[in-house]
Amino acid sequence: MNQTLNRKTDSDRSTLPILAGGIIALAVAMGIGRFAFTPMLPLMLRDGIIDIATGTEWAAANYIGYLIGALSASRFGKNTRRGIMLGLAGIGITTLGIVFAGASVTWLGTILRGASGIFSAWVLVCTSGWCLNALAAKQASGQGSWLYTGVGLGITVTGVLTWLGGQQSAATLWIELGALACAGAMLAMVCMKDRAPVASAPAQHTIATSVSEGRQGSAALVICYGTFGFGYIIPATFLPTMARQLTSDPQIFGLTWPIFGFAAAVSVALVSRWMSGWKRIHVWALAQGCMALGTLLPLFVNALWAIAVSAVLVGGTFMVATMAGLQLARERMPADPTRLLGRMTAGFAAGQIIGPLVVRAIGPGEIAGWDAFGWANAIATVLLAVTAVWLWRMERSQPLSAARR
Repeated sequence: MNQTLNRKTDSDRSTLPILAGGIIALAVAMGIGRFAFTPMLPLMLRDGIIDIATGTEWAAANYIGYLIGALSASRFGKNTRRGIMLGLAGIGITTLGIVFAGASVTWLGTILRGASGIFSAWVLVCTSGWCLNALAAKQASGQGSWLYTGVGLGITVTGVLTWLGGQQSAATLWIELGALACAGAMLAMVCMKDRAPVASAPAQHTIATSVSEGRQGSAALVICYGTFGFGYIIPATFLPTMARQLTSDPQIFGLTWPIFGFAAAVSVALVSRWMSGWKRIHVWALAQGCMALGTLLPLFVNALWAIAVSAVLVGGTFMVATMAGLQLARERMPADPTRLLGRMTAGFAAGQIIGPLVVRAIGPGEIAGWDAFGWANAIATVLLAVTAVWLWRMERSQPLSAARR
């Protein structure tokens, strides 16, 4: 008994640097590289640095960059650690560079936010592949869920920093965020140093079966993951700005983003602790269904408490869906998950690009009492609900060997 406990303790200690490095990397990539602009947008609008049109352009550039990064991440399939290093370094540089972008050089901000999107996708895909393979090599795949708490932690830290610094200038906050990104990048690479995953090669018949089954189900996974990207993007981009329309106090509207991030971190931790035995596809389906409720609520209630609840519902499910989806991709394609991870992330990025395009296509004014944001949320609610049901029932149509996972 004591020997068993000692082996478990030694295993936990040996995986701690892997998890720590991955959590920090995702916190930097997603909390700063991907989502720092969300709480910073209302502050930059307040300071007159940019207008809402420029903010939309910067956000769109980040989405497009994220799609490019997802499509190109597979080139790091044989050296995912290199992709992590380049991505983290790029995020630090582009975040600091935003200080030099403003009303007179808006094109620079567009380029920097686009590049940041590319780097963020590289880090997400490569960190997922590297860490999940490293944990599998140590017979600790069950700990992989904890990796994705990094995204929520990064969003929370960024949100709290911008909330507490709401009285500071936006430029000062960008410098602080850039310094934090550089420090986090260095710490993550120290944790990951000389810990390349070396897993034993799967048997040939297992690889062949995985590839065959993966091809059968990968298109459906990409579609559902792309729908997830479309469904979450409006609240994830504009929640603080929506709150600012109801109150001008940064200490109030600035709270929406820390709430979003805290819900993301806590939900992943709870799922890792209490739902580890659930099939990943069912966890994903449940998260997608709850997110539909989060996009539905603002359609009928225009109040701060409704925005806060929406932040909890969307924030508390978007990383659970991410975690379950990417883990499912590795289960379906264990021999080389990076390609499927990249395709799913590309689908996600395409979905989040389509979201703002729908808003733009609907245009100003109201239709049947809803503005463009309302109709985009309504479409997202329907698509999220449909794909949630599809995911839940998908297992029944999978081969028996895949359904057991």
